[in-house]
Amino acid sequence: GVLAFSAVSVLFLYLMQRVQGSLPGSLGFSSIDPDQAFNTAASFVANTNWQSYYGEQAMGHVVQTGGLAVQNFLSAAVGMAVAVALVRGFARSRTGELGNFWADLVRGTVRILIPVSVIGAIILVACGAIQNFSGIHQVGQFMGGTQEWNGGAVASQEAIKELGTNGGGYFNANSAHPFENPNPLSNLFEIFLILLIPFALTRTFGRMVGSLKQGYAILGAMAVIWIGFTALMMWTEFAHRGPAFEVAGGAMEGKETRFGIAGSSLFAVATTLTSTGAVNSFHSSYTGFGGGITMLGMQLGEIAPGGVGSGLYGMLI
Repeated sequence: GVLAFSAVSVLFLYLMQRVQGSLPGSLGFSSIDPDQAFNTAASFVANTNWQSYYGEQAMGHVVQTGGLAVQNFLSAAVGMAVAVALVRGFARSRTGELGNFWADLVRGTVRILIPVSVIGAIILVACGAIQNFSGIHQVGQFMGGTQEWNGGAVASQEAIKELGTNGGGYFNANSAHPFENPNPLSNLFEIFLILLIPFALTRTFGRMVGSLKQGYAILGAMAVIWIGFTALMMWTEFAHRGPAFEVAGGAMEGKETRFGIAGSSLFAVATTLTSTGAVNSFHSSYTGFGGGITMLGMQLGEIAPGGVGSGLYGMLI
């Protein structure tokens, strides 16, 4: 069921991109090339969300909202369904019945992902994220000249992007873009969304196997790793080595001033340890040790606390 559903999802998203030029709300963008369309379809369906295109220069409203955003929901729901099936295997040791994939998929989407995402989108809009279907605008620049910006249903996609540990940004700058992540408050809220389900599923495990202590033990292991990574990242990025760092108060290269070192480092640890992929700073511009922490986090990104669903079964397996 999982494989068949995923195969259909890849095909649907691929075809949607291939006919984008004929769809309403395309913003004048042409259809996506076959190789790029397949890459994007496979990436979003697999919850990888690896992007090799500029979202604001390639994808129209229909593909963004009806294609990519939908897969943000479904790929996360698939991860939760697989995790729940595995937990049932622990809880029902004397039966081969692990539940119904479709039922678990619908429950996860309707009861968890959609309600939380709606609330999350409203909060992000209140923080300043945009939510519209406007076209491309030309705006004047402070130093002269003009620049083109297009709107979109950004807040709604940003909410599920983080909640589902997806990571694919509406804009190329991802969560460093002010339309996606306007201020320090929205930054903290997005970090909360990233960590919410992976940590919460440990309690789900405890309740399903009839022993909350086991769930809390898994939660404790995840938390120790996450806190340790966060402490090390903060320490190395705040360390003052050289006059430039002294003036900036730490390693500010590649980081947004509105988030600072703390907000950027916290986001970097959260996104790498959950295999989310969303970024609000350039990890390649971190200090050598800080960059190493992000790389190690990517290698442990399925257990501490890991992605939606995948974190739990990564720890169990």
